Amino acid sequence: MQNTALNILKTGNNVFITGSAGTGKTYLLNMYTFYLKSRKIIPTIVAPTGIAASHLQGQTIHSFFSLGIASEIDDYYIESLLEKKYLQTRFSKLKVLIVDEISMVSPEILSAMDRILRAFKKNNTPFGGVQTILSGDFFQLPPISRVPTDKRFAWQSPSWKELELKTCYLQEKFRQDDNVLISILDEMRSGKVSSHSYDVLNSRFHKDLDIDFTPTKLYTHNMDVDRINQDELNKLKQPSKVFKYKSEGTAKNIEKIFKSSLVLEEISLKKDAIVMFIKNNHELGYVNGTTGVVVDFDKQTGLPIVKTSHGLLIKLGLEDWNIENDSGNIVAKISQVPLKLAWAITIHKSQGMTLDSAEIDLSKTFEVGQGYVALSRIKNIEGLRLMGLNDKALTVDPLILHIDERIKGASAKASDAISALSPEHLKEIFNAYILSINGLTDKMQIEEQEKVLKSAKKIVANSVTPTHIQTKELIESSSSLDELATKRGMSKGTIIKHLSVLKEENPDINLDKFMPSSEIMELVKGALVKIKEQNNKDDFSEDGKPRLKPIFEALDSEVDYDSIRIVLL
Repeated sequence: MQNTALNILKTGNNVFITGSAGTGKTYLLNMYTFYLKSRKIIPTIVAPTGIAASHLQGQTIHSFFSLGIASEIDDYYIESLLEKKYLQTRFSKLKVLIVDEISMVSPEILSAMDRILRAFKKNNTPFGGVQTILSGDFFQLPPISRVPTDKRFAWQSPSWKELELKTCYLQEKFRQDDNVLISILDEMRSGKVSSHSYDVLNSRFHKDLDIDFTPTKLYTHNMDVDRINQDELNKLKQPSKVFKYKSEGTAKNIEKIFKSSLVLEEISLKKDAIVMFIKNNHELGYVNGTTGVVVDFDKQTGLPIVKTSHGLLIKLGLEDWNIENDSGNIVAKISQVPLKLAWAITIHKSQGMTLDSAEIDLSKTFEVGQGYVALSRIKNIEGLRLMGLNDKALTVDPLILHIDERIKGASAKASDAISALSPEHLKEIFNAYILSINGLTDKMQIEEQEKVLKSAKKIVANSVTPTHIQTKELIESSSSLDELATKRGMSKGTIIKHLSVLKEENPDINLDKFMPSSEIMELVKGALVKIKEQNNKDDFSEDGKPRLKPIFEALDSEVDYDSIRIVLL
């Protein structure tokens, strides 16, 4: 049960959280995150893809660990990372690491994360001694591998075994409200799908759904998805508007951005087109995976206005996709509308979503787990319109079937062990762990912090005031920039932009507590004096303000961009 798993997390042990789709893995992680934040511990949350990361307001593994497009790393690469001061700062603050959608993480990536943390923490225990929580379901889709390999899963990395994970196999279903669908999914997990389940699925073939909106179409191949989206766009009678990308940098680096992201060279849109966002922008209210419909185009900018499936109206701007070099400087950039057509999406892209209804075609299933992921997206069998099924559609990886009983056994063992401890002993263990990572244990202080976090959540959820004013309302209760960013669920860069607007509106606002160390402040001021003396016009914007890049370079990349921004502010 979730409470047992939460108690295991609170002990500070490394934990593997698993369970079938809809058992509330993300909900459990949110509960533990709230528990930590109320004790002034900010966990770091990462995931293999942007869509997965957005569920917990985290970031991608490659971005946080500065892996670039690498999957395996050597000593030389780690040495180059250790030289970067902003990474030293980043990893020094890391106390608890949560890795979501672990089924999509390769063994090489898990090992790379382990090696990087040992190096930065100067600690040769697994993951540098940081409490590490891995969450996901191996019955879902495995990592996409560029080359054939017999080791595809994170648990096949030596780092997995060394973590000595306590296993929590969640059992209670929350997403599906339909025993028929739950039964089919459970049979798929056992490797034995009954004729009755096949009969149920056959009864859903080309079934008309009792809904007043177009269901999301899930397909196995990009080719089918692209064709369907284009056909649906052509059906709309309105004129189309074409948006072409803009770029800076070499052709080779531009190509790298296209290969490593979802950004399109060109996208045609019309009013009433169904779209999906392909970038995170918490400030404007969308993340990678948010769906919506184009309701109009802005008269001034010509850019689309999208109404999301949550009812939010968003006027779009262009988003940037960048590549940075080892010094943190941007060497290539693509600017484009952050959308793709979404009448249909691939099953890979749907992992982690919850859908009220879906039109699913499994006739070309080529990967074990695809059928399981697709069917587990919906809450109820009545929400399924099945377009096709092949022999592979209901299969799961035989290797996962083989180890599933062992995982359940490990979970039962962990559950028995924690249940044998008295509430008093448990409380002692919980407090000892929080103290070991410099968190709060005083009851009154924790209650005060919980109130602040709950009110912050209400402000963000209910407020219709401008987003920078929402940030202002949390300044007094936040002791650091990291804490303020966490409460708002936004990046530090975005929060600094808000503070900049607030400073312009009220020059007397006191932001001293958000300043970096006096040493960093002096370094930035010194670099600023030097740049002003050189008086190179390229180092200043049109309004005469100093640009960030020359300051960053003058400091030999020793101070990160966010620290420079806050000092300038």
